[in-house]
Amino acid sequence: MTNPLLGDWSTPFDLPPYADISDADFEEAFEVLIDEARAEIAAIADQTDPPTFENTIDALELAGDRFGRMLGVFYSVAGADSTPERERLQREFAPKLSAYSSEISMNAALFARIDTLWQARADLNLSDEQAQVLKLTHRGFVRQGAQLQGDARDRLTEVKSRLAVLGTQFSQNLLADERGWFMPLAEADLDGLPGFVRDGARAAGEEKGADGPVLTLSRSLIVPFLQFSPRRDLREKAFAAWTARGANGGETDNRDIAAEILSLRHERATLLGYADFAAYKLETEMAKTPANVETLLKRVWEPAKATALADAEVLQDLMTQDGVNEPLAPWDWRYYSEKRRKAEHDLDEAVLKPYLQLDRMIEAAFACANRLFGLEFAPLDVPAYHPDVRVYEVTRNGQHVAVFMGDYFARGSKRSGAWCSASRSQRKLGGDVRPIVHNVCNFAKPPAGQPALLSYDDARTLFHEFGHALHQMLSDVTYESISGTSVARDFVELPSQLYEHWLEVPEVLTEFATHAETGEPMPKDLLDRLLAAATYDMGFQTVEYVASAMVDIKFHQGTPPADPMAAQAQILSDMGLPDAITMRHATPHFAHVFSGDGYSSGYYSYMWSEVMDADAFAAFDEVGDAFDADTAKRLEQFILSTGGSQDADELYVAFRGRLPGPEALLAGRGLA
Repeated sequence: MTNPLLGDWSTPFDLPPYADISDADFEEAFEVLIDEARAEIAAIADQTDPPTFENTIDALELAGDRFGRMLGVFYSVAGADSTPERERLQREFAPKLSAYSSEISMNAALFARIDTLWQARADLNLSDEQAQVLKLTHRGFVRQGAQLQGDARDRLTEVKSRLAVLGTQFSQNLLADERGWFMPLAEADLDGLPGFVRDGARAAGEEKGADGPVLTLSRSLIVPFLQFSPRRDLREKAFAAWTARGANGGETDNRDIAAEILSLRHERATLLGYADFAAYKLETEMAKTPANVETLLKRVWEPAKATALADAEVLQDLMTQDGVNEPLAPWDWRYYSEKRRKAEHDLDEAVLKPYLQLDRMIEAAFACANRLFGLEFAPLDVPAYHPDVRVYEVTRNGQHVAVFMGDYFARGSKRSGAWCSASRSQRKLGGDVRPIVHNVCNFAKPPAGQPALLSYDDARTLFHEFGHALHQMLSDVTYESISGTSVARDFVELPSQLYEHWLEVPEVLTEFATHAETGEPMPKDLLDRLLAAATYDMGFQTVEYVASAMVDIKFHQGTPPADPMAAQAQILSDMGLPDAITMRHATPHFAHVFSGDGYSSGYYSYMWSEVMDADAFAAFDEVGDAFDADTAKRLEQFILSTGGSQDADELYVAFRGRLPGPEALLAGRGLA
């Protein structure tokens, strides 16, 4: 049989032929295609013709195209539907990919050609987009060590290889802990839980092969359990397991891995001439310096903490009324906060949830994209990597725009969280290549024949990830290296967080929040109470987030801590973290920061982007229409279609006329 990853695909829209691909195909194709890519790089570096933009930068953009195609398929599948074999391949691929990347960035002949073009850039008559690509390419090579010599050059290669291995190991350890733990529940343990939580526990029990319902570490199951279970002993046990991920001892313990990662990142930065890793990482971001990050986090921290402490007193009183004469604990917060929300806002999650059907919320996300940008979504009957995956063709004015894949349900083979990725990114160089975009979530899967119901937080997650997808789908640039979400990390969350605002538009909920059994729209009084409670418990949410962001940025400044857990405890103590609130992501399961370099020194970026998203949605408010055509056109023109073709601050100013301050963020969170 011919390896499908090595041949042409006769599938609709050149989609991966998932049904024909085996794990063995990935292994074979990797070795064949990495050698092919090396040969293409060598041909660019070793040519005798003088360097031009076309024979060097354009050629480099297209080099390894088939290798990139294979990797896009593999990593999309491996993250969302892992198997022991795929995990083995990830471990084997990681150091090989790091070595391949180092070979390119350390190729002296190749860098000499790039540097020649960079020095002569004023005379090359480049377009704005070409000039940006040249700048980013040259800067990227320098930041990867192209100018290092001798022992420093060799050591940097070793450090990057080891970091790649450790990041993969951290992620797989976390998945193993999440997959391996579950708590059997007796029928009596389900007392007080809404129907959707009981159904989720029974469905989880079936997946685990257990004789009855179970609680797992899937966020869409454990969070509502902590919200609704009156059994404080079970809440404590569940919370302990949830927060112990990656810190259970044995082969899956991530604490020593985190320490080594921090040490190697610091060494990497100092080899390149930076004071520390935070200085290195933030050089290319909008924030620029760790001091600017801390200024924003501290600006938000004090009002958030004050709000959270005031809320804690109210929740402590509710506990006392229940006859629990102990201090409010982290496993109590969600339970008593839900009670308070029901009392003060007359909002009951069990009443609200039937109005937030997954299918209808997907329709809502699509409908908003249609009204704003003219996009249409039609289901495609094609094989995907898992039966749960939904596939759509995206068109505009009858023209193909993208393929969108939605993978919404939690399963043991999927890592936790929610994310957007592209197994193929948009570009025009070498042909009009349209993207294949994935949204992956971990919503609780309902029993067969029943609709999937979301919490309001789940619905926000769906809109958030779809905002990322729009950034990919509407990309309209020539070069893949600056396509879609290839932007500064503290800018990439702007489109996703901005799109969440359309879930809160009353007319959207009026149309799409319909009851799963009756089909009736959400009653106006319930809708009003839902929107009025938009900032409810925001002290808690902000504190747990800022605590994680501050630990991240502190970890990467100065000499790295030998004991990250002790350093984490000291940072949180210095901040005055309330006793009843924990970090959103403690170090041993902080995948954003330790499963790769993506959000290292960058977890703050959600809040940095929120400063902009609050201000950006205000542009629609100012014209009195959440679907104003002219504002939507500017949003697409300057933000969603442009990728990294200009610096992030330039793009935002082009859209809004100025950069915003944090005032809109504080007001939006009810913390002003």
